[in-house]
Amino acid sequence: MYLVIAEKPSVSQAIAEVIGVSKREEGYLKGKDCIVSWCFGHLAEYIPPDAYDERFTRWLYEDLPIIPEEWKLAVSKDKKEQFYVLKKLLNSPDIDYVVNACDAGREGELIFQRVYVLAGCRKPVKRLWISSMEDAAIQKGFQTMKSEEEYKNLCMAAVCRAQADWLIGMNG
Repeated sequence: MYLVIAEKPSVSQAIAEVIGVSKREEGYLKGKDCIVSWCFGHLAEYIPPDAYDERFTRWLYEDLPIIPEEWKLAVSKDKKEQFYVLKKLLNSPDIDYVVNACDAGREGELIFQRVYVLAGCRKPVKRLWISSMEDAAIQKGFQTMKSEEEYKNLCMAAVCRAQADWLIGMNG
């Protein structure tokens, strides 16, 4: 059995229809040999400065720049329920591998990677890279999936952009 994770419920539904997955469960769709779920966009974000150190609850010029030694992520409060669904699925012994079906691009890589890492998953990942929700495009995407390794640099670019945004936003 494999798990497909898309960025949004609507994309998950389109994929599920094409691959014949239709049984609705809480936070996912289940088929004979596949489960399809979703992220609701960014489920996790870098924590704010005051979560690193209480002294940052007040903004003081002397404390700037704030540069984390270790970047920490937290699940968004309003999306925790879906994160725990994904965590359970990602770590299920029934799942042999995971398909990253988040949006094709840098942000899709980041959204998937954050959930995968926070869930503590170590299963192999394949990348479904599609730019169209047409049935033929989805089918072709499944036939031409590549290893996550092929997209590692794109993911790292997304991490760099996210860290730069945090640093500029918090220190600027």
